Amino acid sequence: MFDWSIITQNADLILKGLGITLYYTVVTTALGLAIGLLVALAQLARISAISWIGLLFVEFFRNVPLLVWLLWSYYALPIFLDINISKQLAGITALSLYGAAYYAEILRAGIQTLDPGQTDAARALGMSTTQSMRRIILPQAFRRMIPPLAGQTIIQMKNTTLLSVLTIPDLLYQAGYIASFTYRPMEVYTAIGVVFLIILIPSNYLARKLEAHSQ
Repeated sequence: MFDWSIITQNADLILKGLGITLYYTVVTTALGLAIGLLVALAQLARISAISWIGLLFVEFFRNVPLLVWLLWSYYALPIFLDINISKQLAGITALSLYGAAYYAEILRAGIQTLDPGQTDAARALGMSTTQSMRRIILPQAFRRMIPPLAGQTIIQMKNTTLLSVLTIPDLLYQAGYIASFTYRPMEVYTAIGVVFLIILIPSNYLARKLEAHSQ
């Protein structure tokens, strides 16, 4: 028999895990977007050395599984830098850089969809590259980028479930902990799945509405 009392009795742990999952989603999304914008601009730079650095960043982080980056950040990075890195910092670093590679491609593609005449017009007005990007290019491109950015942020939230390998007490880690002493994994993992559905189904619906609105 399915016993929902297992969930109600441990609701505090589930809510704590959800809070941590949402925290890491927000932080790594913000950092990923900031880093991704810099990488996207680097790829679009006229100086070939800078554009190659941006391209290498994207390929470097997109072609190694996130789980590997998480474990490497926690176990190997401290050895390379000869410093102590907390599991929280390792998790944020790996998730942010991994997400940045995908955000960078979305931002780069969004900027390149604009008519090159926009840039030429900005230069004709005497604007610098930075001014034209900030005042003209990015505001127009951002509207087109909202749907894929929203979709990537949803993926970013699902990626946080891998934080449990670093024993960060996110939603999935708390589920494993509850299942370990209740011996009721069916109820626990079903509840975790329901929590993600409650959050992500409306988020996906909103992303589709934004996509339809932007067309």
